[in-house]
Amino acid sequence: MKAFLKPVRWFGPAGSLSCWHVLGFIATLLLSGCVSLDSLNKLNPFDSNAPKVKLKELPALDSKADPRNLWQANIGNAGSYSLAPAVVGGSVYAAAADGSLARFDEGKQVWRVATGQTVSGGVGTDGKLVVVGTAKGEVLAFDAVSGKETWKVRVSSEVLAPPSLADGLVIVRSGDSRVVGLEAADGKRRWMYQRNVPALLLRSYASALNTGKLTYVGFPGGKLVALANSNGAAAWEATVATPKGSTELERIADVMSAPVLEGNAVCAVAYQGRVACFDASSGSNLWSREMSSIAGMDMDAKQVYVTDDKGVIFALDKESGASIWQLDKLVTRIPTRPLALGEVVIVGDSEGLVHALRSDNGSLVGRMKTDGSAIRTDPVRSATGFVVQSVNGGIYAMAVH
Repeated sequence: MKAFLKPVRWFGPAGSLSCWHVLGFIATLLLSGCVSLDSLNKLNPFDSNAPKVKLKELPALDSKADPRNLWQANIGNAGSYSLAPAVVGGSVYAAAADGSLARFDEGKQVWRVATGQTVSGGVGTDGKLVVVGTAKGEVLAFDAVSGKETWKVRVSSEVLAPPSLADGLVIVRSGDSRVVGLEAADGKRRWMYQRNVPALLLRSYASALNTGKLTYVGFPGGKLVALANSNGAAAWEATVATPKGSTELERIADVMSAPVLEGNAVCAVAYQGRVACFDASSGSNLWSREMSSIAGMDMDAKQVYVTDDKGVIFALDKESGASIWQLDKLVTRIPTRPLALGEVVIVGDSEGLVHALRSDNGSLVGRMKTDGSAIRTDPVRSATGFVVQSVNGGIYAMAVH
């Protein structure tokens, strides 16, 4: 029987503690049968009953490059899930936990449907098809133009990760770490990939990276696998992190965020492990270094950006992994995965703020308020800037000037 742990982060009077410092206590209760996972939500800082965190005072901005709100809308509450929007061209697709799914063009609602299901995974789209996953393991597909449901299929367990679409194939990762390739036309299964996973694994919202020919997926146990989209066979497998320690807790080394691709380098980061970059074609290691992350990473042509599990944001040299800068001024605010946008890097936080950092030196140069609820999900790149979605369902399209 697999044990799934939901990532949380704890902050006490002594300062910032990674969620993983209390993970042993949580897992002991889970594995002993003394308490259910749902009853541990009170340890989640995003939960309304969670202990209040004493936030560090926001530092002054080094210069002024505030994100500018282009438009905003609301889709509905995400509940306990991390529901990320998807962007294609000028259209934003977003979902809420109650099953609402909508398309917004320049802030205007084009359509909204009630799926009748609890949506547990964010939205995936290629501009033609819009796909979401549910808590019961159903995958629902809708026409991007009309919002009409086109097909639905069931997979092996709940779907927490946004589906990934490219070249007529829908990649779905289920909560048990199985990956299926579905035909975009009718939802028929083309292939399924599964592998042995550790007895103890973390509940992950990490999506696959579908590039058309290959799909890159990070797994529990620190593995990164490139799958052939034609048949689901592994083209190569690489090690991001090697589990260490004498207990199952100490040996958790899961890849908790989506891999990122730039040029011929594909990179990933693991909890209690490393950040590593590989040749995208062969899987040969380019470089790696010790780092632990839940939130994830992004990169541009020169640098790799990582939010570690303490909330420190790092910039590393893309060619060597050498440190360029780090920012620790947002650690109590649970910053999201960074989004690289040219001269700035964007992160959201647990108080609903969006922060802009200079990509060359990490200094804070801008911030903007949303609705005050947490931004749990990754900022998403758009043609005009980026889009964030808050827990309360606020959709904000922004640009940095």
